[in-house]
Amino acid sequence: MLSISHTTRPMRPGDEDSLDYHFVSVDTFHDMVGQQLFLEHAEVFEHYYGTSRSAVLETINNGQDVVLEIDWQGARQIRQMFVEAVSIYILPPSMSELERRLFDRNQDSETVIVRRMEQAKAEMLHFHEFDYTVINDNFEQALSELQAIVVAHRQKTAQQVQIRQKLLAELTQSS
Repeated sequence: MLSISHTTRPMRPGDEDSLDYHFVSVDTFHDMVGQQLFLEHAEVFEHYYGTSRSAVLETINNGQDVVLEIDWQGARQIRQMFVEAVSIYILPPSMSELERRLFDRNQDSETVIVRRMEQAKAEMLHFHEFDYTVINDNFEQALSELQAIVVAHRQKTAQQVQIRQKLLAELTQSS
């Protein structure tokens, strides 16, 4: 399941509250930080973003995987709390392609895009902190690689022991 972050950034054309993000005011966001309602939070491109603690923990407790679409700052916070978390950094195939994609999505002003491009290299320097790196050159290929990472992680012995305790006990018990 994809976690829906809270943000203070304004809605863009086509955004839907509670579907794309939970859009909140800066004051509300700071109140939520004070109440420790976020697992992680960060300021990114002059806006605040945070991941709901209760929504993520509820999903995990229901035995489902949770995908957090967060920056390196948030990922660092998550890895400190959940050592078993799997982190994947998605990189563009080139800086020129990243710039083209930002312009083509037609959601930000040229000023915002220029500022994002200036910060992009500094952000990308953190890719080495992640367990996996996927280059998003071809969307279908990148999606396939992401799915392969999730499937491989689910097959780790520790994961299988957790989700298949009864079967593994039956298969390995002495007669």
